[in-house]
Amino acid sequence: MNIYVGNLSRDTTDSDLQKAFEAFGRVLSVTIVKDKFSGQSRGFGFVGMPNNKEAQAAIDGMNGKEFMGRALNVNEARPRPGHRGGRKQGGGGRRRSW
Repeated sequence: MNIYVGNLSRDTTDSDLQKAFEAFGRVLSVTIVKDKFSGQSRGFGFVGMPNNKEAQAAIDGMNGKEFMGRALNVNEARPRPGHRGGRKQGGGGRRRSW
């Protein structure tokens, strides 16, 4: 299950988040989303856990919990609206032939 973790402190590292969620079970992946220009955390990330029961326990245990000075917002990650995945195709506009 992919878990959304919001309201993260800007000082939180992938390792910090992994340790917190490992208390509930096996963690496959941790990604803290960063600004592409500054490289600074955007304050949210995702944790991947293979076992749904452990993932639900992590959601229940971590949602609202204070972590590094901030109350976390934790829930099951949802796909972005209108996002079908994969690469964008096409490009709009007509090709000019000279």
